[in-house]
Amino acid sequence: MNTNHDELGRLFREACELDSSGRKSLLNNLSQELRDELNNLLEHDEPEAQGLPITITGNDLPLQIQEQLRKPKTSPERIGPYKILQKLGEGGMGIVYLADQEEPIRRRVALKILKPGLDSGEVLARFESERQALSLMNHPNIARVLDARTTDQGHPYFVMDYIQGLSLLTYCDSNQLDIKRRLQLFLQICSAVQHAHATGILHRDLKPSNVLVPDKSGEAIPKLIDFGLAKALGQELTDKTLFTRRGIFLGTPGYMSPEQADLSGLDIDARTDVYSLGAMLYELLVGVLPLELGSENLGYGEVRRIICEEDPIPMSLRLSADRENGDKSSLRLLRGDLDWIALKALSKKPDDRYQTVAELKEDIQRHLNQEPVRARPPTLGYRLRKIVYRNKVITAAVLGAFFTLVPMLIIIGYLVSRLP
Repeated sequence: MNTNHDELGRLFREACELDSSGRKSLLNNLSQELRDELNNLLEHDEPEAQGLPITITGNDLPLQIQEQLRKPKTSPERIGPYKILQKLGEGGMGIVYLADQEEPIRRRVALKILKPGLDSGEVLARFESERQALSLMNHPNIARVLDARTTDQGHPYFVMDYIQGLSLLTYCDSNQLDIKRRLQLFLQICSAVQHAHATGILHRDLKPSNVLVPDKSGEAIPKLIDFGLAKALGQELTDKTLFTRRGIFLGTPGYMSPEQADLSGLDIDARTDVYSLGAMLYELLVGVLPLELGSENLGYGEVRRIICEEDPIPMSLRLSADRENGDKSSLRLLRGDLDWIALKALSKKPDDRYQTVAELKEDIQRHLNQEPVRARPPTLGYRLRKIVYRNKVITAAVLGAFFTLVPMLIIIGYLVSRLP
């Protein structure tokens, strides 16, 4: 074949940034020759395994590592002081192993190491950026970095908590969680993202598969993982130069904000993560993404157009259109506050969204507390209904007294009028 290697390398980098549906769209727009070559490379780029922190990102040397990719993959016996048990997953940039730390304490960990051969400046910078982002944060809902080293061969790696759990959607569905319990889990995720922002870190790839939910002693504590696309706010995560290529999606289209999909090169801020949280909330409560991006025939331009121009329909309307899942109780719970909250988080213009994750979190908590939410127009009738819902016992007592007192007053008035 006379494949243009530069073109194949560029396509490989782009494909590594995409999820499975995005890759299919890319492949469908290629010639048969390029499609075969790219498929051959991508066969070795395994999807995320067991929900561990796998970063799908591009690399600069795809052709130089083809031979390594085609070799049978065997796990090393040790990496540094860690005994390797098995490979858990692999992405475009790193390999994650299950390992045992034997000293100074014994514990099971997840070890992520840069793939051999991926030693270009950009890949090293992204790997180091993820490592630094995780090390800066200390939150119960974020996977911790326990160690960071370099092998004798010069391959950087870092060691994280090994999280045994299910992805967010799988956990909620398998445990048949109701809307209230799903919202309570979502509030914990918001707290994790809020902490990341306070530390100066944007996640930029928030989605349910990047949240694991271990269930220990009946307590569900979701863990946010995979900061491979993290971006620093007002600081440098690494002294290595990190370029974001224009014209390449960084993130997952279904959860990507319009400004992130626009590829204009403009800076993004915390409101991008707010949008992604809005998409997660929508999917968590309805079971589908807010925008239809699943068609294999959609090209990059059409995907960008949908994200930037098409508005999602309210969750309650989406659920009512699904006859299988559109039960009346869920429709009643979604219609109103939750519709307004999700649509505000998913606003096309950043200025129209919640300006911080804290604002989104506060509105969900207000909804759970039967307080007026800020996303909804503050009409008098709406506020009165909220007062009634929050004070059902007092309201019932007042109404009971009212309906008892009124007849008595009427009778007394009638008797007084009959007096001589």
